[in-house]
Amino acid sequence: MRVSEIGEFGLIERIKRRLTPPGSDVIEGIGDDAAIIRTDSDEYLIATCDIQMEEVHFRRKFITPDQLGQRAVAVNISDVAAMGGIPTYLLVSLGLPAEIEVNYIDQLYCGMEREAKRSGAVIVGGNITRSPQLIIDIFLLGKVKHDLLITRSGAQQGDLLLVTGDLGKGAAGLRLLDSEAAERDEMIDAQLRTAHLTPIPRLPESRIIAKLQTATAMIDLSDGLASDLGHICRASGVGAVIWAESLPISTATRKAAILTGCDPLHLALYGGEDYELLFSVPPELVAPLQQAVIAETGTSVTVVGKIVSSTEGIKVAIANKFSPLLARGWDHLAQRERKN
Repeated sequence: MRVSEIGEFGLIERIKRRLTPPGSDVIEGIGDDAAIIRTDSDEYLIATCDIQMEEVHFRRKFITPDQLGQRAVAVNISDVAAMGGIPTYLLVSLGLPAEIEVNYIDQLYCGMEREAKRSGAVIVGGNITRSPQLIIDIFLLGKVKHDLLITRSGAQQGDLLLVTGDLGKGAAGLRLLDSEAAERDEMIDAQLRTAHLTPIPRLPESRIIAKLQTATAMIDLSDGLASDLGHICRASGVGAVIWAESLPISTATRKAAILTGCDPLHLALYGGEDYELLFSVPPELVAPLQQAVIAETGTSVTVVGKIVSSTEGIKVAIANKFSPLLARGWDHLAQRERKN
């Protein structure tokens, strides 16, 4: 059996089953956005890593080295934000083609350092080796107070599901990069290309959500709403309903979908790489949370669904008709959209 047959998450589960279970110091191990490790203080240690590989995650012709550095750090910070944490230290491993210019690496680190500083983190080490293609592998440490930690596993039946910002922009930006559509709106094109190439992790929003202590589960939307919602439901032992008409999809994303011959709802549900936060909150606590986030950050928070019993499964409601919401999304090993 090839890894392409079981896919990324099937392989992760297989690896998890083969490994010796961690000790009691590991609060969260394989299967969440980051590992959570107990320390001697009142804060947990957060540890995560994410890789950016040429021709898999990016193409050099579409992204500047500065943008690439920013992106590589941002996607790691998003994992820490999803746990309610604060980034602290980064280590960077590079796989470099021998012919790459030194100035390219200088600009790459400019982007990485700028994004790290934005979050309060610093680059403290790493490794460099030769590679046939450019690879950036970042290991990020962070911290979170015991009472502020949010994982995927706390969603309760009756909770409402909320997302920050808007959905589908990351996938729309990628489609525009690949598209040769004749009638292009330069402003929309630039807006969505930027959203895809240099996503902004929702760290300030995460800190507010964590401090309010009202979110019961949270995840960042890297693989797509449908796929990432499935992670929350499996970890929490619940089902969910997404209300398609409530999904926040920007005018720019809708126009890009038309230009590239795609359904904007498909981009919002399955596109991925939005790096927004999806989280669950008891209904009576939703309004104060929405008000706090928008007041302090200007970021919208939209109710998009509800947590239901596990027996009801995961569904999407479109025009009052319910259909199973399949966990489609990007699968790195299959190199295609995951169908189940």
